Amino acid sequence: MGFSAMTPDQLAAKIPDGAKICVPPDYAGVAMELTRAVVRRGVRNLHLVCVPVSGLQAELLIGSGAIATLETSAITLGEYGTAHRFVQGLKSKAFRMLDATCPAVHAAIQAAGKGVPFAPLRGMLGTDLLDRRSDWKVIDNPFSDEKDPIVLLPAIRCDIAMFHAPYADRNGNVFIGRRRELVAMAHASESAFVTVEEVRDVDLLASEETAAGCLAAAYVGGIAEAPRGAWPLHLWDMYGYDEPHLKTYSEMARSADGFQRYLDQFVRERRAAE
Repeated sequence: MGFSAMTPDQLAAKIPDGAKICVPPDYAGVAMELTRAVVRRGVRNLHLVCVPVSGLQAELLIGSGAIATLETSAITLGEYGTAHRFVQGLKSKAFRMLDATCPAVHAAIQAAGKGVPFAPLRGMLGTDLLDRRSDWKVIDNPFSDEKDPIVLLPAIRCDIAMFHAPYADRNGNVFIGRRRELVAMAHASESAFVTVEEVRDVDLLASEETAAGCLAAAYVGGIAEAPRGAWPLHLWDMYGYDEPHLKTYSEMARSADGFQRYLDQFVRERRAAE
């Protein structure tokens, strides 16, 4: 093997307080075991950027007190119920909220990956989001002879892109398939911290077929092996949602005490049992 994979707790130890972290939506590959390790470590003052939405991952980080700033277009558990820790945190002003839209987050992440300071977008014109985001600027299109307003979004540059994938190869390249948002996140960040189901003794760059679905090791700052590391969320076509567990979380997270019991049972004890 060309590199040594870490454990999720070892990888979490590389995440400092105050880091700006971007994470993907549930369908793309969420690093839940790494998230639990971050909670166990007690990381604080994170700026969490959801690309463009999040669910249980954000709930655990918010409820555990890890988040100082949240930038997202939505936090939702979907059919599994209300994101109670997010709602309570919003009401109590436990974190600074940066409202966004899905296109806005994607455009700002892509701008950072391209190394440009901002991205233009029209979709927010006429909405109250412009009143809430003083960092978004409306200008007149300099290429138009008519009045033509457009919104400029500052690039979202992150310290760490954090996600879960099926496997890495012996050189530290990561297979991400067609999930191009993961590439955009990595390009917009100083480094990608990735958990994988396994490390395989192959070279993803050896063929055109696998290279096309690969995030090169140059963008990866750390890899941890974590079988079923997206649990209780799904990972592509490899395994599905743990629906009973998600319903259990939704019920327990209704109260602060219930959420703490959830952490004791499924986050802290999970480490103690290893």
